[in-house]
Amino acid sequence: MTVIEAARALGKAVQADERYIAYTKAKEANDADEGLQELIGEFNLIRQNAALENGKDPVDTEKVKELNVKMQEAYEKVMSNENMALFTVAKQGMDTLMSEINTILTYSVEGMDPETCPTAPPTADCTGSCSTCGGCG
Repeated sequence: MTVIEAARALGKAVQADERYIAYTKAKEANDADEGLQELIGEFNLIRQNAALENGKDPVDTEKVKELNVKMQEAYEKVMSNENMALFTVAKQGMDTLMSEINTILTYSVEGMDPETCPTAPPTADCTGSCSTCGGCG
């Protein structure tokens, strides 16, 4: 098996993973939620207006403050939507899966055994050398 064939097999395995399935279902639910799409549109419009206002010379700081408050309120409405909350959790699961895959591949490229290397990247305290380590976490 070539590396490319292995990558394609990995892609199929990712698509069969429960985290990927949950992510795609949550994404589809978000896309189908018209109320959520309206909230996202309102948020984006406020954000664009805030960016335009920030680009003016001179900047109307009061208007920028007002738009920032409106933007925060719109963001909270988006994030409090049930479908968005489910999507956020599912995306975190997908992000974790991709991070684990990337970590294994990175350690493998560095010469570690893919069967036994960690699935989490080193913490800020970690030097990356297990020979001088007092133990993880």
